[in-house]
Amino acid sequence: MTAVDAVPIVFVHGTRFSAGQWSVQLAALRDEFPVLAVDLPGHGERSAQPWSLNSATEVIASAVDSLGRGPALVVGHSLGGYAALEFARRRPEHLRGLVLAGASASTRGLRTAPYRLVAGLVPRIPADRLTRWNDWLLRRLYPPEVVEATIRSGYAFHTLPTAWNEVLGRFDASAMRFVKAPVLILNGEKDAVFRSGEADFARAHPHARVELVPRAGHLMNFDAPDAFTDAVRRFARQLPPVG
Repeated sequence: MTAVDAVPIVFVHGTRFSAGQWSVQLAALRDEFPVLAVDLPGHGERSAQPWSLNSATEVIASAVDSLGRGPALVVGHSLGGYAALEFARRRPEHLRGLVLAGASASTRGLRTAPYRLVAGLVPRIPADRLTRWNDWLLRRLYPPEVVEATIRSGYAFHTLPTAWNEVLGRFDASAMRFVKAPVLILNGEKDAVFRSGEADFARAHPHARVELVPRAGHLMNFDAPDAFTDAVRRFARQLPPVG
């Protein structure tokens, strides 16, 4: 059973995935913390809902409220990390701490060109082909207990262009000034792209620190699930009490 004063934790998935991304973390943490993973608009069980950052922040806020423990630690990966940054700006009273996992690269400037290209190409590829390729890749790289929940939940390829086009051009380290809670910038050691801004993001917040998951890439909670979970657990335990 979770302790009465345990920090509630809400997990927010990355591009094309769903709440299933966090199956290992939920199983590992639920005995100590109230935990919940959300499906963002256009993903998972909300596949039919249109994407917007505004609606994404409302989904996160509803998840925090549903846990009934006050402000929560929000753990956002990649797209979910940028949605969590927007949530921090819009709903600071709901936030007790923030883990930006693979979400510390600026989404402005010339470096975004490859992502804009991918966003334009995805709708031209049949979804069943993309699904088969993603299923094959995940099963080739990771054990079933890590990725089967993600595979069962399916992929939100139809939402990717809209989501990326809203996020691209919007975020850089200056977004950290809106975060009124401690921040853990958590990156895979080998994730060169999203580590590119980690120092800038950390400098932009008075209570932010960087931690690396050894030998992991962008999908660090798949690459090293135990190390990722341990980093979140330690950060949650260190958060100051509410009030």
